This record gives sequence, C-alpha cells and structure tokens, in this order.
Amino acid sequence: MSDLPSPTSRVLPESGPAIAVRRLFKTYGEKHAVNGLDLTVPRGCFYGFLGPNGAGKTTTIRMLMGLIPATSGEIEILGYQMSRQSLDIRRLLGLVPDDTLLFDHLTGGEFIEFAGRLYGLPRGEAHERSLELLALFELDGNARKLIAEYSKGMRKRCAMAAALIHRPQLFLMDEPFEGVDAVGARLMKNILIEQVKRGATIFLTSHVLDVVERLCDRVAIIHEGQLVVEGSMEELRQGRETLEELFVRTVGGAPTTEKLEWLA
Repeated sequence: MSDLPSPTSRVLPESGPAIAVRRLFKTYGEKHAVNGLDLTVPRGCFYGFLGPNGAGKTTTIRMLMGLIPATSGEIEILGYQMSRQSLDIRRLLGLVPDDTLLFDHLTGGEFIEFAGRLYGLPRGEAHERSLELLALFELDGNARKLIAEYSKGMRKRCAMAAALIHRPQLFLMDEPFEGVDAVGARLMKNILIEQVKRGATIFLTSHVLDVVERLCDRVAIIHEGQLVVEGSMEELRQGRETLEELFVRTVGGAPTTEKLEWLA
C-alpha cells in the first residue's frame, strides 16, 4: 500500500489526548443512555471500551463518530472540538460501525474507492489503494460480488478496508471482529497493531474479552452509562485475575449457582 500521506492530512496539535470526553450525556426521554461520562484516551494506544449490553458503549461511540449529537457535554478529538469542528474531525477518523453501514448495490472495491474519494483522494490513487486493500483483506477473489451478497465477516473486512484508505489518525471501531472467522480476525488484528506502531490510536468496543486482553494497552468499563473502571491492563489485572473476572466483578454479574429442575 502507498506510503504517501493523504491529501486530507492536517497539522495536528502534538500534545493532548486522542479523545477527551467531559460530562457527556445522551438522554432519551427520562433515560440517560450515557450519564455524565468522563474519559481520556492517550494517543498511540490500543484502547478497549467495555460494558454489558445496554451500558452505553454504542451510544458513546456513535457520538464520537458524529453520527448522533450529545445531549450535553464536551467531546474533543485530536485537539478539535466536536461542537465546532466536526468536519475536521471526521476527515481524521477511520470508522467501523457495529451495523456496517455499507452500500449494498456496490462491489467491495467500488465502496472502498468511494470512501477514498469522500476523504479527498484523487480518483487514480483511490482506485489503486482500493485494489491493494481488496487484496490485503483477501476480498479480491470476490471482486465482482456485490456487498449485498457478502457475509457479515466479509462486510466487516470491507468496512475496515474503507476505514484504512486515507491513513487515519484515530480508528473508532464498534465490535470490529463480530462475525469474522479466525483467519480474518488474525489478519485484522495484525493490521491494527501495525497502525498503532505508526502512531495511530485504536478505540474499540468488543464483547470478546480475551481479544481485548491480548490487544489493548488500556481498558475502560462502563455500566449504566457511567465509567466504573479505567486504567492500563497492568493496573487493572490484580494478581492472576483475568479481564473477564475483572469485568464480572465490576458490573456485578456473578454467575448463579441455582439450577432449573427441568435441566437437571
């Protein structure tokens, strides 16, 4: 893949976190989906954002992506304020949403090229990079297949390829490995690790805690829209406690010892 910088590259503030969230709320009626969240994500790290179902993870990441507005609070990404500079922010992001919002009537290559054009790449460069990314993600064998015919794992790989085409500074990824087979997941992990090595920041949600434990430098756990635990993996794993054990202990989901009679 070409090492040329993207024409959408900006001169970024050299200091400060990749993501800074202050008193963030998202309210639906009387329910706080996100309830006063404070979060700081350092640059150049692999950051896991965890929580049980309904904790507010996807709502938070959609606000960071600019897909939905916050009810109140502040979001700063790579030194830019979401409230005033959302377009500048979007040019610097690589997005892999949970629902993989792709254009089903396009082929994978057409969609990836389209993403490159949206980010300001010249037509020829966007086309060249799309072909390289199709090969990298092992989708070139299905070059004529429409995205509507893709499996969920193929859609995830296509979405990640499109997120990479402009060499973003920050990746926001909601369940990026869901539905991806072991070979595809290993490929995606290796690519993300290389991106962190070049200085990018990865912010992801996942229910696969062993993947988070192996990949992430830092982890945050939210529950009922609020941050309950945050720190480096070394800080959070006390003794021999696994991330799964920490998660269950933190959100109060201890396994029951009761049995159903009809299952006995």
